Amino acid sequence: MREYAPHKYATEDRTDLLLKVHDKVKAITDLPGVPTGTKGKVFLANGLNWRRYRVRFGNGMELGHLDSRHIAKAE
Repeated sequence: MREYAPHKYATEDRTDLLLKVHDKVKAITDLPGVPTGTKGKVFLANGLNWRRYRVRFGNGMELGHLDSRHIAKAE
């Protein structure tokens, strides 16, 4: 069986971040209007193959399509 090379735009596998609505998170990278370390709360969690979240951050910004590349569970 022939093996195919990954697509040139394919990224490495994401580790799934399993969060629920109202879970507290923090930004782990600079996002538009949200500096690294800003805390927020998940208010929408969706997706089957790609788990993504919409988060309302403490500085008033609200961003969607966030995953483990952008946020982590806050302690």
